[in-house]
Amino acid sequence: MPAHRYTAELAAEIERRWQAYWERHGTFHAPNPVGSLAGPVPEDKLFVQDMFPYPSGAGLHVGHPLGFIGTDVFARFNRMLGRNVLHTMGFDAFGLPAEQYAVQTGTHPRTTTEANIERYLAQIRRLGLGHDERRRIATTDIPYYRWTQWIFLKIFGSWYDTNARKARPIPELEAEFAEGRRATPDGRPWGELSRVEQRKIIDSYRLVYLDEAPVNWCPGLGTVLANEEVTADGRSERGNFPVFRRNLRQWMMRITAYADRLADDLDRLDWPEKVKTMQRNWIGRSYGARIRFPVGEHGVDVFTTRPDTVFGATYLVLAPEHPLVDEITATTWPSDVDSRWTGGAATPPEAVAAYRLAASQKSELDRQESRDKTGVFTGAFATNPVNGAAIPVFVADYVLMGYGTGAIMAVPGQDQRDWDFAREFGLPIIRTVRPPEGFDGEAYIGEGPAINSGFLDGLGIDEAKKTIIQWLEEHGHGEGSVQYKLRDWLFSRQRYWGEPFPVVYDEDGLPVALPEHMLPVELPDVPDFSPGTYDPDDRDSEPAPPLAKATDWVEVELDLGDGPKRYRRDTNVMPQWAGSCWYQLRYLDPYNDEQFCAPENERYWMGPRPAEHGQDDPGGVDLYVGGVEHAVLHLLYSRFWHKVLYDLGYVSSEEPYRRLYNQGYIQAYAYTDARGTYVPAEEVEERDGRFFWNGQEVNQEYGKMGKSLKNVVTPDEMCDGYGADTFRLYEMAMGPLDVSRPWATKDVVGAHRFLQRLWRNLVDEHTGAPRVSEEQPDAETLRVLHRTIAEVRENFANLRYNTGIARLIELNNHVTKTFGPGNGDGTPRAVAEPMVLMLAPLSPHLAEELWSLLGHEHSLAHGPFPEADERYLVEDTAEYPIQVNGKVRSRVVVPASAGQDEVRAAALAEEKIVALLEGRQPRKVIVVPGRLVNVVV
Repeated sequence: MPAHRYTAELAAEIERRWQAYWERHGTFHAPNPVGSLAGPVPEDKLFVQDMFPYPSGAGLHVGHPLGFIGTDVFARFNRMLGRNVLHTMGFDAFGLPAEQYAVQTGTHPRTTTEANIERYLAQIRRLGLGHDERRRIATTDIPYYRWTQWIFLKIFGSWYDTNARKARPIPELEAEFAEGRRATPDGRPWGELSRVEQRKIIDSYRLVYLDEAPVNWCPGLGTVLANEEVTADGRSERGNFPVFRRNLRQWMMRITAYADRLADDLDRLDWPEKVKTMQRNWIGRSYGARIRFPVGEHGVDVFTTRPDTVFGATYLVLAPEHPLVDEITATTWPSDVDSRWTGGAATPPEAVAAYRLAASQKSELDRQESRDKTGVFTGAFATNPVNGAAIPVFVADYVLMGYGTGAIMAVPGQDQRDWDFAREFGLPIIRTVRPPEGFDGEAYIGEGPAINSGFLDGLGIDEAKKTIIQWLEEHGHGEGSVQYKLRDWLFSRQRYWGEPFPVVYDEDGLPVALPEHMLPVELPDVPDFSPGTYDPDDRDSEPAPPLAKATDWVEVELDLGDGPKRYRRDTNVMPQWAGSCWYQLRYLDPYNDEQFCAPENERYWMGPRPAEHGQDDPGGVDLYVGGVEHAVLHLLYSRFWHKVLYDLGYVSSEEPYRRLYNQGYIQAYAYTDARGTYVPAEEVEERDGRFFWNGQEVNQEYGKMGKSLKNVVTPDEMCDGYGADTFRLYEMAMGPLDVSRPWATKDVVGAHRFLQRLWRNLVDEHTGAPRVSEEQPDAETLRVLHRTIAEVRENFANLRYNTGIARLIELNNHVTKTFGPGNGDGTPRAVAEPMVLMLAPLSPHLAEELWSLLGHEHSLAHGPFPEADERYLVEDTAEYPIQVNGKVRSRVVVPASAGQDEVRAAALAEEKIVALLEGRQPRKVIVVPGRLVNVVV
């Protein structure tokens, strides 16, 4: 083997050397306008960000770096164009896996987390990612979560002014009450209220508040979960444990106040439409009306998107959890009650209590999707406000407290669920929209004129909606309304490994914000990390947070400005999402002890760009790359926090991420034996389209790469076998970055051979000297080169790396045939240098080595990136005279490379020839290559 052949061993040597060079020279350091990282900053900047990875103890498989390499190629390309590029990576390091490991082994979560981070860093550093490592952070870093706590206090210290449509500081709300510009709930002057009464009013406005409400209790994890962390079948997203609804006092974030802005501002973002749709659906904005139905001394509010159907409301249904159920339930049944309505109970209270208990055993999915419609009559009747009809009030579990008002007016003629319930319980069905002729279905949900609807009869649906809303408002029975599926964000977790809340509770049980100089509130050590051992199926178990065991930390004496007093700390912690809500801002200014981020640095990297072509730019990270699985949770939460910070004047950008790109996934084949047991994929052999492991035939299936399927391939294996540059190139060449693709280790050799051929074209494998001539390349080579440059620039700019790689391979093939070993003195420098520069974003170590061998003293990391010469992009053309029956009638210009079919089509499409033919088909069309076209009519 030649001494200087490009092998895995030589690649490893080159990669280690250039990684050390980059670190020694700070090659990827991006200067800031101000602060400890300040330096000269060009106006043209780019902020590229990967979604925060969690440092798993399992390490990386080849699917994990796909997005990381994609962003690195984009960042390197733009850096070579002369832009100031900020690209770094941190770790979303709080989380359940480290805590569960701590419970099992007694190892402190910080020890486990930091060891995992070091392993993760070793793996990604080997890939040659061009990160500014000075900016690296982890959410578990105490200086970092100090600022997470600070942001929490800012949100806690704010309320949402619906008139101004923005968050404002709490002191401004207190001033409105004190000055009489805002009335108290019971009308008493503010000064006459006690301190506790004033605090309770103020706390009810806060963007962070305590509330005793139905929450998702997961005994298997020992904590409550946000709605977004519960799967559709009522189990925990992590661990797949059963989740139960129960009432607990928890911290909530009033994300619902921002529902309209979160929905409307999606139009301003350069995001995939799929993600925008997912967020819009999660917010679930609906336009309709709230209608009040009197029930004795009470009133039941319902929200409906179809107020035009109110004349067809023949009964009401309340969710089992509705607070008015106890208030309105009668003590005895009416004398003529239908036995189907009573659930077999002697009295309404007994029937309702039994039904509520049964409903509490079901998941929300079961309640929504069950085909069996169940319910009980409360013994109470409501009055339909539009016609005075007395209609029965039921409790039924197909109505959920978490949607709308937790009560519905049932219109069985226009809703199939209501139709099924009405048929089951013998309730009236009144159609309010006329179905088309021949309709023989049950509930009708289509268009048509109103019927059986009094003054609405004959109106179309839209006009009927407007008319009934106006009537309801004029008569005091309701009003037009907007409703949302979005619910406030449950922000408490009964865990240890998370950010402590920067609040304490006073003698009245009221939360008191700690002053900023007392931050951070650090996690104390605890005797053990277990939140308590629970039966996963025990819905009645009580949360027991691990922090409750740190009694000296929980019960504390503090002077908060009015003398030393005893306080109690919160024993819950923040959810893992807290730290990832704002990490992009800390990347900008990681060493700032005075601010979470200096305004000048935020404005430079994330501020809105000047309006161009009337476009309203909200600002934010220039490119954010990550998986579509974070479409709702992380992205919605982060947008909410960022908007609060914007309202309070701490950031100039209205959105955290102006452009979002979802990379695809790498999947892999897995194999099972006759027992259905997975066998190691790397040990399977293929023979004649069949697969064998240790001599026995196995079945091939296609799935996500993971340990359980025994089909994991690690980037370390690929780097050992081929080098990091080959691995990077292969992952980018596999297909479009946003499309999932199968991993095939055997195909990696193709990427390696391309790099070997390119190396051989530029380096003598026997001497190691460059194979470069100073001769000018021929015209054909220049055409191929500059067309490649133009296409590669466009492809890299649009993250279409696979097609850019294809063009580079075509160029290299041309160079091999024309200037490769055995074909002259070597590759012309005018071709070799741009070819190396184009390779650099993809395989940077090899490109740096070749650039150095070509005689350059400095790194190519900052360019220049080649520019195409327009002269070589214009394709040569040929002019063909067109004869019709032997006489020249016109001419047509086509590319010189055009084949006979292209020339024939161009000639027949020429305007004068079309007119002469008058729609007739020619008898014959003769193309004489390079000379003429003869059309015989």
